[in-house]
Amino acid sequence: MALIQKEKMQTTEPKAKEIRPFVEKLLTNAKKGTLAAHRGLIAAVGAKCAKKLMIELGPRYKDRNGGYLRIVKLGSRLKDNSPQAHIEFV
Repeated sequence: MALIQKEKMQTTEPKAKEIRPFVEKLLTNAKKGTLAAHRGLIAAVGAKCAKKLMIELGPRYKDRNGGYLRIVKLGSRLKDNSPQAHIEFV
């Protein structure tokens, strides 16, 4: 996932709201640091993203209880007037 690899992305607002709970559950699972958690992450998002979650993002947010992502509304896109948002890790 691009959001996990780059730690931020711009997308439509409904997509950002849909992605948020999925990624936050993955990060909560990565904070555990167990082998079972690592295998579950590999099955969900692949080895490259699982490694980033376990090594970088999990330890970074170990003291935080939730709310790992921030959604900032950007306004509407000119082509089709769809609401845009910027989603990033806090």
